[in-house]
Amino acid sequence: FGQVMPVATVSGPLGHDMAKGLFTNMGMFCQFGVPIAFGFGALLSAVTVMRQKKIYDKVATRPGVAVLNDMSWGDFERLVSEYYRRKGFQVTREGGNGPDGGIDLVLRQGNETYLVQCKQWKAYKVGVQPVREFYGVMSSRGVAGGYFVTSGEYTDDAKAFVQGLNITLIDGRKLREMI
Repeated sequence: FGQVMPVATVSGPLGHDMAKGLFTNMGMFCQFGVPIAFGFGALLSAVTVMRQKKIYDKVATRPGVAVLNDMSWGDFERLVSEYYRRKGFQVTREGGNGPDGGIDLVLRQGNETYLVQCKQWKAYKVGVQPVREFYGVMSSRGVAGGYFVTSGEYTDDAKAFVQGLNITLIDGRKLREMI
């Protein structure tokens, strides 16, 4: 009763063989699994770029601002993303389906980073509060500037707030002209 029983361990040739088998199987999986995963990522990226180009071309060929209001919020973000990509920015989407923390796109050009907030609002003007919140996020991230893009319009208070700040407000008419 007073004896301590040794814990069984696998050492020696058997342990070496088990480790060798484990690494061999992992190597075999990685040899095929990793390239397949990267291939799917590249395919998804190509499909996204093609979709963005299609949306951009559709908007570019249709007159008026109504085309901006007829698209989904996701397509609106893709349109804005494609615009900045064509202007030479490296674009990363942060929004997606969940909460975006006030940021939809991150733009990089050289050593500078810019943030973009997209609001595809059909029914009313963008007020000062969302613009203030966006400026707060910009300040906390220490970026060079920001673009607040809407399919609609801005209130006078929102326009007054950005005076002297590194925020550019782009309404639906301006976006349509840019495209």
